[in-house]
Amino acid sequence: MADIGLEVKGYTSEQIKALMNIEEKYKIGIRLYAVYQLSKGHSSRKLEDFYQTSFKQITNWVHRFEKDGVDGLRDQPGRGRKSRLSSEQLGILETLFTEKFPIDYGYNTATWSGAILMDWIKINFGIEYKKTQIYHILKKLGFSYQRAKGIYPETEKEKQEIFRNDLKKKGARKS
Repeated sequence: MADIGLEVKGYTSEQIKALMNIEEKYKIGIRLYAVYQLSKGHSSRKLEDFYQTSFKQITNWVHRFEKDGVDGLRDQPGRGRKSRLSSEQLGILETLFTEKFPIDYGYNTATWSGAILMDWIKINFGIEYKKTQIYHILKKLGFSYQRAKGIYPETEKEKQEIFRNDLKKKGARKS
């Protein structure tokens, strides 16, 4: 009978990789281990599949390590695509999140969501973003995404209480 082996349950490979990329210590450790393997004679072309990155990236890690040591393996600031929002627009968004509500702008809710923010930015700044980018902007401004708690300011408290009590009565019935 063949041995199936150990399986990871509850996480996908992509989720695990995302966790490794979030924590800087893990990233540096992984990069350092790649440099170590290269020093032991493994080729960068063979390591690219193992590390799920290009051989060029691995050689960049080696060159940065040779130049700056472990500090060279840290992510460099200022890398990546520049924001399409100006610093002034980001300031407006920060004020928007802290002092205004979507209802002030004609939306039918009192809480900001990714979809509402996408729409508001498109209308007011003429810039289209996808939902994922909106959450990056929130993080950049020091905010975090929070799931709704199922409490809506538009609802009537008395009707909620009546519904809850009716539900409890029906749930207590035995068949």
